[in-house]
Amino acid sequence: MKISTRLVVMVLIGGSVVLAGCATHNSSADVYTASQAMREETVRMGTVDSVRAVKISANNGQSSGLGVLGGGALGAVAGSAIGGGRGSILTGIVGGLAGAVAGNAIENGTAMRNGVEITVRLDNGDIRAITQTATGEIFRAGERVRLLSSGGVTRVTH
Repeated sequence: MKISTRLVVMVLIGGSVVLAGCATHNSSADVYTASQAMREETVRMGTVDSVRAVKISANNGQSSGLGVLGGGALGAVAGSAIGGGRGSILTGIVGGLAGAVAGNAIENGTAMRNGVEITVRLDNGDIRAITQTATGEIFRAGERVRLLSSGGVTRVTH
């Protein structure tokens, strides 16, 4: 009975960590929020000056703590199942610490997306740099592009 309870706890914690990693914000030029749909956008034309690959952190550089907590709890439960008596306590502590480190690394890894920083010279001579999630749309220096802006959000498209 003791092992089945631990198994249920481990599955619940593991599932929570996985689901937390899936909850990300999208900064793709192809994705609109419901509040952005059917709103007028300002369109400016320009030429791509340069494109640079970047990483975009979905958690704004701040961990939610779910990875640390989930990993620590999972590691502690798994570690305490090894050994008996004081050995069980020691392996539970070590497992908890190792799980917390691993959970944090997993959370941070799932929060990173590939992006592009596109520098555009507008037709009026102004230069703008827009960072957005990398999609199948490839931008190259010298190409004509559109900058779509509304409510402080600007995206680059062909």
